[in-house]
Amino acid sequence: MISEELQDLMEKNLKNKKQTILFLNRRGYSTFVMCRDCGYTVKCPNCDITLTYHIYENKLKCHYCGHEEAPKKVCPECNSERIKYFGSGTQKLEDEVKKIFPEATTIRMDIDTVTKKNAHEEILSKFKEENIDILIGTQMVVKGHHFPNVTLVGVIAADMSLGIDDYRAVERTFQTITQVAGRAGRENEKGNVIVQTYNPDNYAIELSKKQDYESFYSSEIELRKRLNYPPFCDIICLRVNSKSENELPKICDILYKNIAKINYKNMNVYKPIPAPIDKIKNTYRWRMIIKCKLDKNVIRIISMAIKECEKYKFSNTSIIVDINPTSMN
Repeated sequence: MISEELQDLMEKNLKNKKQTILFLNRRGYSTFVMCRDCGYTVKCPNCDITLTYHIYENKLKCHYCGHEEAPKKVCPECNSERIKYFGSGTQKLEDEVKKIFPEATTIRMDIDTVTKKNAHEEILSKFKEENIDILIGTQMVVKGHHFPNVTLVGVIAADMSLGIDDYRAVERTFQTITQVAGRAGRENEKGNVIVQTYNPDNYAIELSKKQDYESFYSSEIELRKRLNYPPFCDIICLRVNSKSENELPKICDILYKNIAKINYKNMNVYKPIPAPIDKIKNTYRWRMIIKCKLDKNVIRIISMAIKECEKYKFSNTSIIVDINPTSMN
């Protein structure tokens, strides 16, 4: 998880009594558990998502509904004992740092360590005032913090956010790297930032290295123009949620047909599909995307289509209209 170059600079920082921040935007110890014989993965019974292993509590947890269960020792599908823990989170990173630098003081800041009131401020104060050597954290360590003694930032998996099913994925990657890099060298001493990535040629990563916002903006805005993404159009996400798995495709079909048949100018209506995470808290989730310039007629078409769905009295289903959503999940 820690490259030789980053390790060398961390060692140098420790000798010089300087502080280091390590950023990894994934909590827990292992991100999924799988049987190496049959490929079974341990999923949440309430959500269509793999459970994350948290080593300190020795529990498998769902980060969406809060479900917890004991770790699997035997595969429930094939009874194999060849259960392996894959992926890495902040707990695993903390473990590795302690093995490499046993003499260093470390502190971790993620959603698991800030559950108590004022825990967020306490961790940051402790890191700053007690001059703790290494702060390990998720998105929480990125924005707006001023640590005069931090001269090194390590971004552990910079391309993790590039694969997200969202047109803003590249923008958010650039934003996160530039923000976390800004934590290093804020006083008189020069700061170092190590970005670990499998995609060094991606323009978000390349331009974040140079802190070149204008070039990034030029590249990103041109791409969005070609693909007709905001700000050149609006994205309307119709989220259809239901407790009934059978009810959901029926109402999605009615909704789609009533909007698509209007054939309004420059209105691209895409067929409904299951959401990237198609089940959360025992609620099934589909989504339908519309790309167009939002106006009164578009609002009227969508409102009429929803009213048409209401005639069928699907009691377990709700429709949410999200215009230019902050998340496509």
